[in-house]
Amino acid sequence: MLEVRRFSVNSSSVLYKITFRGRSAGNVLKFGPMTRDVSRPSARSASPTFSPLYRQIKDFLILSLEQGEWGPGDAIPSEGELASRFNVSQGTVRKAIDEMAAENMLVRRQGKGTFVATHSDPRSFYRFLRLVPDSGKPVPSVSDPFYCETIAATPEVAAVLGLKAGDRVLHVKRLLRFDSEPVVFDQIYLVADLFEGLTLNALRGGERSLYSLFESDFGVRMINAEEHLRAVVADEQSAGLLGVQTGDPLLLVERTAYTYGNKPVEWRRGLYCTRRHYYRNDLG
Repeated sequence: MLEVRRFSVNSSSVLYKITFRGRSAGNVLKFGPMTRDVSRPSARSASPTFSPLYRQIKDFLILSLEQGEWGPGDAIPSEGELASRFNVSQGTVRKAIDEMAAENMLVRRQGKGTFVATHSDPRSFYRFLRLVPDSGKPVPSVSDPFYCETIAATPEVAAVLGLKAGDRVLHVKRLLRFDSEPVVFDQIYLVADLFEGLTLNALRGGERSLYSLFESDFGVRMINAEEHLRAVVADEQSAGLLGVQTGDPLLLVERTAYTYGNKPVEWRRGLYCTRRHYYRNDLG
């Protein structure tokens, strides 16, 4: 019998929250009886909640992605092959894959198959960066990191990343420039154990996005993220970096990014200068 883990997320918002949806040993896997999901309260104790079969298939596929059976950009087996492997119908597999595609874990390509989503795909770049010039036309950004050190996690950072105060985290500071103008000042905190060997030189090398670098060099893929937005005023440091006056209004965007299994791996605090840009979020 294969035991499949279930993942659940409990989240809360301060002001405004945005969520982005960032091998078997043999040929046939037999599932035991569907178990009750104890993470959700039941309205009637006599009516337990069951995990649908397609959700069990989805959980196993996620586990396979997490364990590296299929890497970013790889094609996964066909629906027919997966149905045979799991001893279920193709419709059950299709429903699991549809849900994973909707959550940006997989990508369907007509006539080619289904592939593991990757941050190297240019189409994924604006999934997490929602800043747009007032003209409405996206402009390529340039990442300008200037600090990368291992530090002890403060209680605040530790709480967000599921660590203990004092655990090692990587602290990265960078500017994001549009047409050479500094528009975003990011302070990024990463779980250090997942990014051993990350240096400032590595962050500065090449034209890859940070998430593409994390995925290709460290095997860490951002599946989804949660953001809190609020209005703040520029302090002396951020004013100097962004070319504004101390006390000028800025947009603070706090993001927690999660990898497979809803594990938090990055917390960033971005200060956005909205003098000539706005934050765009498409709903629906």
